[in-house]
Amino acid sequence: MSVCGCCDASVSDSAQDSVSDGGNRRALQLRRDIAEMLMVGFRGLSVSQSDHIRRDIAHHHIGGVILFEYDAPTGKRKRNVASPRQLRSLCGQLQALSDETLLIGIDQEGGRVTRLREDYGFPRFMSARRSAEYGTDSIRHYASLTASQLKQAGVNLNFAPCVDVDINPECPVIGKLERSFSSSPMKVTDAARIWIDEQRKQGVISCLKHFPGHGSAAGDTHVGLVDVTDTWKTSELAPYRKLIAEGVADMVMTAHVVNGKLDSVYPASLSWQVTTRLLRDSLGFDGVVITDDMAMGAIVNQYGYDEAVRLAVAAGADILCLSNNGKEYDADIVPRTIRIIEKLVADGRIKAERIHQSAERIRKLKKSIANP
Repeated sequence: MSVCGCCDASVSDSAQDSVSDGGNRRALQLRRDIAEMLMVGFRGLSVSQSDHIRRDIAHHHIGGVILFEYDAPTGKRKRNVASPRQLRSLCGQLQALSDETLLIGIDQEGGRVTRLREDYGFPRFMSARRSAEYGTDSIRHYASLTASQLKQAGVNLNFAPCVDVDINPECPVIGKLERSFSSSPMKVTDAARIWIDEQRKQGVISCLKHFPGHGSAAGDTHVGLVDVTDTWKTSELAPYRKLIAEGVADMVMTAHVVNGKLDSVYPASLSWQVTTRLLRDSLGFDGVVITDDMAMGAIVNQYGYDEAVRLAVAAGADILCLSNNGKEYDADIVPRTIRIIEKLVADGRIKAERIHQSAERIRKLKKSIANP
């Protein structure tokens, strides 16, 4: 009996070790998948100037970074971009830190939304509206020029084209900045298709923005919450509907606008009704969804960070854009966010499967870069 008892104890210990190992593996995989969902901003023209981004990529395994030319907290320029040669070196250093393809994103629409400045040695990039006024050849020229410059630099994700329809020409962040191709949804769609095509040729991922439409807004979500309930038109969905149906939409960015016609409580970026029910279920989008910058006033002035993260993930966002380029700079935004989401899963407020699903979408998108 004692021998059998000893054997039973041995089996029990072994089984316990197996359960423990399995639990550790699941915890590590969850943490890795959470990090995959984070796109982070940092200061530095090289990785040697940012200890935290080295840690975030090499240790935490974040899925991507976002580059800026201007540092909002300090009001200084040349945050990540100073010249073509410097940018190419920085992107190479960033990729070398990662054990998988790192998404390196930038906002390079042209015109006023240009991170690759002419006075830094890059070509001149025309705005969306101006290029569209000159016709299809002009749109294709600037789309191709943008894509080739990003490819040479090592940037593989452009937060463009902007497919907001120019409903309100006085919109301070769309119409007035000439970011919309047109007031015609069809012309916006045709121009966006050209951009997607040219960027794909260069292995650059496109991101359609700002879902479900920011062109009718009268305010700026960088500053605070913007309500488009009374101005938004269903025609603003047309570019998304068409491009998604054609299978050419890689990524969609959700806006921080409140649209009572779609969700009377939450802005689109934090809304399950907008992100999941409308974008995924109704329009059939199965690609990657990224939030607009979580550091913008529309979010930080209305929600605590923990709650904003919970709402965005629960809504169906695959990537949280953590620019570190709002009012404050947080070198520990990555470990902080990982802890928040781990606790949400542990408390049963977010399902682990929800996290794994997003991570798989992101990894699938990354594979398309290597196999365009």
